[in-house]
Order: sequence, then C-alpha cells, then structure tokens
Amino acid sequence: MTRLNLHLLSDSTGETLEMIAKAALAQFDDADVTRHFWPMVRSRQHLDRIIPEIGQNPGLVLFTLVNEDTRKRLEEQCRALGLPAVPALDAVTEALESQLGQEAHGRPGRQHAMDEAYFERVEAIQYTIAHDDGVGWEDWEEADIVLAGVSRTSKTPTSIYLANRGYKTANIPIVVESPPPDVLFRLRKPLVIGLTTAADRLVQIRRNRLLSLHEDTDTSYVQDDRVQAELKYARRMFADNGWPVIDVTRRSIEETAAAAIRLLGQRKGEDAPLVHQGPV
Repeated sequence: MTRLNLHLLSDSTGETLEMIAKAALAQFDDADVTRHFWPMVRSRQHLDRIIPEIGQNPGLVLFTLVNEDTRKRLEEQCRALGLPAVPALDAVTEALESQLGQEAHGRPGRQHAMDEAYFERVEAIQYTIAHDDGVGWEDWEEADIVLAGVSRTSKTPTSIYLANRGYKTANIPIVVESPPPDVLFRLRKPLVIGLTTAADRLVQIRRNRLLSLHEDTDTSYVQDDRVQAELKYARRMFADNGWPVIDVTRRSIEETAAAAIRLLGQRKGEDAPLVHQGPV
C-alpha cells in the first residue's frame, strides 16, 4: 500500500483546498494518506513554524496562498527539502483571467463573506490550536467538544477538522502514568468523546511515526502488551464517566469528525449540521 503525507496549506480556513484534495484522492485505491492541515497561514513567521513539521513528514504539499512573499517562501523551502509544492487553484485562476480579461484579486479568503459565522469559525480554529494535546485545560469549559484518547488516535487532526467546521475543540492524551486533570471529569458544557482504535493498528501507526523521526523502535511505546494496557485503561475511563466512544480504526478524519458532530447533535436533541451554517 502506498503511503503519503499530504500537507494542505491555506491562507484562509482551507475548506476549498480540503475539498479539492478529497475529490482528487477519491480517484485512487489503496492509498494510505496522512493529511496535515495548516489553515490561516498568512505570514512568513507562521510559515516558518510549519516548515520543520513538513520536513519531519515529507510528502506532497498543496497550497492556496495568494500572498507572493509567503508563496515564494514556501516554494523555496519545499525545493530545499526536495518536496513538490502544488498551487491548487493557479491553473483555474489563470484560465479565468484569460477569458475574463482581468487580473485576479490577490486577497486571502476573498470568496468568503465576512459575516458572524465566518468569525465564529476563525475563533474556533484559534481556540483549538491553543488547546491541543492537553494545553489550556483551565478553559475547556468553553469548548464544544473535548476529544480524549491515547497517543496517535488522531486527536489533533480531528480537532482541527472540527474547528474548521466551527466547533471549538480541545483534546487530551490519556496516559496511564499521568492521569488527566480533574477538570476533565467535571465538564458540563463540552461533550467529552473518547477515541479508541485496534491495538495492532495503533502499534503500526506508532512504529511508522518513530521510523519517520529516525528514532529507536525498541521501546514500550510500540510493545503490544503495553499498547493493549493503554487502550484498556482509556476504555475503562470512558466507560466509568459515561463518555461516548468513537472507534477510529477504519475511519478517516472526516468520518470521525462527522461522528463527533452527530453525537453532539444527539446530546442537544437535534440533528447537528456536519458544517456550521454560513460561508467560510
């Protein structure tokens, strides 16, 4: 099975880029694609914080960046890393310029109306980025969703996807040796959801992660009995607290997020939309 890291960089919420990538990937069978989503990239400083992550997870870079300075910086860095960088909308934009006889406006997210829903989504993305991996637990009560799970159960990418849909999402790693803060068990507003997966699949994902970082794979982090114990500990915590659980073993990030949104809607006694209303 072909494996690929796909980096999606956008100077807006990235929904357009994500739809393009999803449509294109649907044309391929048996492709194991890990998506790395980077929204709201609007400065060289922000981009420079992302580049090391791209270098650690080399693959294909798709982008929609209209700022020339930021674009040039990304393309230079990708060339230095030996990675392809593809501007997803350039061909269409150039064709439209030719047919319409006018130059496109280079403004990020120009297709999105700056209404209340737009700013709510931007706020959700900012909140989610600031509350990744157990950070900022003092503000978890402000979240819509809190995702809990052992390491490498797709908590961060699922959180970012949910944020892009307008849901403030925090996530917390469940570690046997380091119990989560007590506030997690006292939350009232957010829906806490447990993420779990098959032990053999988790071992494989963790081992691939260590290999990509050129780190030693002879560690308890990837030992079968240790991983099974971690998952058992997490599942017991989910059951004891009555939290709904999503098995991500055979789910894409989009499918996991959709399941989380449905659970949130069921809790509210309504059909929550897969996407918050209003343009992004």
